[in-house]
Amino acid sequence: MNALSWLNGEAFTAFGQRIIWSDMIGNTIGLAALALGWRRSILTWPAQLLSGLILVAAYASAQLGGGVGKQLLVIAVAVWGWRQWHLGRGQAQDGTIAVRFATWKERGLLLAGAVLGTLAVGGLFTLYPSLSWSPWADAYIFVGTLVAMVAQARGMVEFWFAWLLVDIVGVPLAFSSGLAFSGLVYVVYFALVLWGMRDWWLRTRTPAQALEGAPA
Repeated sequence: MNALSWLNGEAFTAFGQRIIWSDMIGNTIGLAALALGWRRSILTWPAQLLSGLILVAAYASAQLGGGVGKQLLVIAVAVWGWRQWHLGRGQAQDGTIAVRFATWKERGLLLAGAVLGTLAVGGLFTLYPSLSWSPWADAYIFVGTLVAMVAQARGMVEFWFAWLLVDIVGVPLAFSSGLAFSGLVYVVYFALVLWGMRDWWLRTRTPAQALEGAPA
């Protein structure tokens, strides 16, 4: 048995849902990456890269072309984000990456990119049904993930809002695609996103030293 066959093999069954190794391992690492992002640790990017590599196998097994493409894009953006955060380390008073709200121009660009990207990718999946059995939902998640990661790499609080919108579609799509562990992880993502959003939001208004418990 090769590594790919093992990754797409069944780990266990829970509540009638088949859990495969690639789905479980990749999403567990992805969950850790999100938690590291909340803490503004640069390790969030290598974790996302590794998660993407493993989840390529999971989405390929479920015949979700958008999912495969999304993970390949995650890998590419993770490399770019890793470099961005490496260059930006030390901007905050506690030595980590500084966070901020996007300008209205940046928000407009992110929104336009999300809409146009979803239309383009969804149209492609519709023309070639073999790429995805759920073209528009898959395209929405594909592009939404890219928008979220770009905003994260730029240290924008809006990154968390983008993840919330991805989760709304990601949970039902994962369960209906047979990727039950992905669905469960998306639920946990939702809670982490709310906490992370609050933390980054506060950091745009409060000195980092005060947040760490030191005198401001």
